[in-house]
Amino acid sequence: MDFPLLPGEPAIFVAGRWQPVSRTRPVLNPATTETVAEVAEAGPELGEQALLAARGAQRDWARRSGVERGEVLRSVAAAIRANHEELARIVVTEQGKTIGEARGEIGGAATWFEYYAGYDRRATGTVLPSERPDEQLMIRDEPHGVVAAIIPWNFPAALFARKVAPAIMAGNAVVLKPHEDTPLSALALAELCAGAGVPDGVVNVVTGAGRALGDALVRSPRSDLVTVTGSTRAGKEILAAAAETVTPVSLELGGKAPFIVLDDADLDQAVADAAAARLWNCGQVCTCNERTYVHRDVHDEFVARLVEEMRGVRPGDPMAETSRLGPKVNQAEWDKVKSYVDRAVASGAEIACGGGRPEGEEFQRGHWFEPTVLTGLSNDAEIVREEVFGPVLPVIAVDSYEQAVELANDTDYGLTAYVYTGALSTAMRAVDDLAFGEVYVNRVGPEQLHAFHGGWNMSGMGGDDGEHGYQRYLRHKTVYLGH
Repeated sequence: MDFPLLPGEPAIFVAGRWQPVSRTRPVLNPATTETVAEVAEAGPELGEQALLAARGAQRDWARRSGVERGEVLRSVAAAIRANHEELARIVVTEQGKTIGEARGEIGGAATWFEYYAGYDRRATGTVLPSERPDEQLMIRDEPHGVVAAIIPWNFPAALFARKVAPAIMAGNAVVLKPHEDTPLSALALAELCAGAGVPDGVVNVVTGAGRALGDALVRSPRSDLVTVTGSTRAGKEILAAAAETVTPVSLELGGKAPFIVLDDADLDQAVADAAAARLWNCGQVCTCNERTYVHRDVHDEFVARLVEEMRGVRPGDPMAETSRLGPKVNQAEWDKVKSYVDRAVASGAEIACGGGRPEGEEFQRGHWFEPTVLTGLSNDAEIVREEVFGPVLPVIAVDSYEQAVELANDTDYGLTAYVYTGALSTAMRAVDDLAFGEVYVNRVGPEQLHAFHGGWNMSGMGGDDGEHGYQRYLRHKTVYLGH
């Protein structure tokens, strides 16, 4: 592997420089299972060292004006764009998504820094009338201090930017731990941040196991805010760990998005979007279409057309320009998806297409899973209720709008929902009735970074993006100024 942005030896990035670490773990290419790099396996003591470096740098960084910090963020965005192709190839190599998807992810990463740089002249508090004469009453927005950010493997570059850009624009310093399977993107972006003028210690990246290093970062009294994107299981554990120090936590967790197709929907659009929203990043997106409810009057036609659409998406070398579907990220994820399908079939589900590894010698290595459609399921089936995170789509017939909404809301999750209808009145009714943090009507994602991405119920607390996401990186100080 030859990526100039990455260190020549296993190292973490702390206080603006590479720090070699003797203990390592391999990074595997999901398409081939070949080892592409050895990265540092840092333990709790190195995590604490990174937190100390962040603590030492944060106050001076926060004292810079918003305009100064914004200029640094713009420089980071420019550096990302200047290294766009190398960063995209790193994402493909460690995560497995197609090169087209990876280029979009890197473009998004740059845009996050550009967007939050625009907060350089944002209002930073509120002035209120005091009950007393000769007194000023102010509420100031101030940074938390040191942010511990933990990100998953599905968007290793975009989620770095999603956490780091608003955090440092608000005046915080960051210690970020990427997932063990996909650490290279975060390390490369940390190097770019330093070269673009981010002061030493303001952005630090430490690599290692979540249950050791990640847990230590969450439990440390030196972490002033914990922000996490990940599974609901991990979010629960992190929330419990942070309770020991009463550290604020922002959690963006899993989803089980319903995709409702009513009898007056544009079926051409609904079929194309249902497939696209299931196959993004090989189904490894928390907002993916995880379960589709189709009105019985159009169900059979919809399924027939959906199967044709899914069969037309053949997995292929993710570095190829024409590839539309890469592999799953690792063997454990492949096994998990296959076990869901096998148990569903054993319980009576029918496979309309797909079901496992694609045919062909080129797919014998790597974590390839073909696009899969299942029918004959009830809403209480395991595969309908639990997040699958793979290119597998159960389709269920419904008799009415009311039933579709009832089944869609019958979930522990509450992140994203989709509804397709030709009637504006029905669309607005669905917006009212669906109990999810995001509702898409007659369109699919991705979400827009100046909006707000946050889930309800088991899908998290807090969230990311836009003004509401930015607020997570601030705390408030009330000042009574007598004179």
